[in-house]
Amino acid sequence: MLTYWFLFMFPAIAALLGRDRGPKDPRYPVKLTPPWIVFGIVLVVIIGLRYQVGGDWYNYLGHLEEARGESWSSLVMQSDPGYKLLNALSLSLGWEIYGVNTVAALIFSAGLIAFCRRLPKPWLASAVAVPYLVIVVAMGYSRQGMALGFSMLGLLALERKAAPRFAGWVVTATLFHRSAMLLLPIAALTATRKRVWIAFWIGVIGVIAYLAFLEREASYLYTQYFERGYESQGAFIRLGMNSLAAVLFLLLNRSFHMSPESTSLWRWISYLSLLLMGAYFVSPGSSAALDRLGLYLLPLQLVVYSYLPGVLGGRQKKLWVTLVLFYCALVLFVWLNFASNVYAWLPYRNIILE
Repeated sequence: MLTYWFLFMFPAIAALLGRDRGPKDPRYPVKLTPPWIVFGIVLVVIIGLRYQVGGDWYNYLGHLEEARGESWSSLVMQSDPGYKLLNALSLSLGWEIYGVNTVAALIFSAGLIAFCRRLPKPWLASAVAVPYLVIVVAMGYSRQGMALGFSMLGLLALERKAAPRFAGWVVTATLFHRSAMLLLPIAALTATRKRVWIAFWIGVIGVIAYLAFLEREASYLYTQYFERGYESQGAFIRLGMNSLAAVLFLLLNRSFHMSPESTSLWRWISYLSLLLMGAYFVSPGSSAALDRLGLYLLPLQLVVYSYLPGVLGGRQKKLWVTLVLFYCALVLFVWLNFASNVYAWLPYRNIILE
């Protein structure tokens, strides 16, 4: 349990000690500084070299065994081919599951740090990410963690009006988890110009991605997640946390002083977050599907809580930073002590120490 608190306190202390900055302040370049490099290494070691930690640990061992002895050409034709090929590569190098998890940790951490570094309070955003994005998603669901890492890079591209680059990152994410494909329409929704043209080619890419990655399993996934009512414990709380961030953004975004592209992007993600919350009340039996979709909207929390102290704090910015950190610490405490599946994360074990 102490490992998880250390992982949270690292960016939390940095957030309390750090200076204020603007998102485009030239005094704070996006390039990595030594503390960020150390934080990245810590993330990769704790996430990538974990041993028997995470809710799907044994499922991923099963994926590894499925790749053993398979030809590379056959793996390309399977679902989530990027992840299957990564398993085969790790096996060929003798790295087993730890090679897979370390690469997954590198991809996730790179996306997370790049995303946070472009926010007004990057260390605060990183601390916000720890309780759920880092500990639950990256350490529990490796494929979604990789997909989320690529998706965060895509969201950065979309904020800079680079819709083709966004599509490229999302398609790359889809190689590791097919659900990432559902992010593609956001490019058309958030476009501030040439919307029809962007919608057209995003639609073309979406159809191609569907035929390549999803068509063969669409019926199975629909049956599992909707018809059989596959439920996810804690989905209500997680969707609610994102809905809170969505409401705050919709109420306060004019004070965020974002570019029109960024405002449009996060406004639509806020709408989608509230839509998922509403869908939960209409169809609680589909909570697992809604929970999985909500994963890709989680960066909204990083954005909102990074901006919040500057918007509401006035001369009391540190107080608001402390309040945000207290909220995140409370989330982590409740999860570590009361979550029904926390046993899969406790105690934390690392292969280096085994």
